Amino acid sequence: MTMMIIIFFTLALASIVMIISSILAKKTILDREKNSPFECGFDPKGSARLPFSLRFFLIAVIFLIFDVEITLLLPLVPILYLTPLFSWLCTGIFFLIILLLGLYHEWNQGALEWAD
Repeated sequence: MTMMIIIFFTLALASIVMIISSILAKKTILDREKNSPFECGFDPKGSARLPFSLRFFLIAVIFLIFDVEITLLLPLVPILYLTPLFSWLCTGIFFLIILLLGLYHEWNQGALEWAD
């Protein structure tokens, strides 16, 4: 019964905080100047939503993927003396082969080419 009271109190408190924050966060000023993008005091010359290069986005995603994979390789160094050498080598080489195959596939598909 105590657990139910705690859960109810927590949900009620969270709901009250969310309702109060949504009430306080309402913008009541409907001014055209305040809603327009600010560009050094001048009216903007172009659209605020300019498209960006899809190649740049793809390179950024590939960088993030390989960056995360490198952080997965880092724990191999401290466990060198804690595991058998054969198991450590098989795991490390298998992971590196997967990385190199992924890099070769991206290179082969032309995803690493910045300009045509």
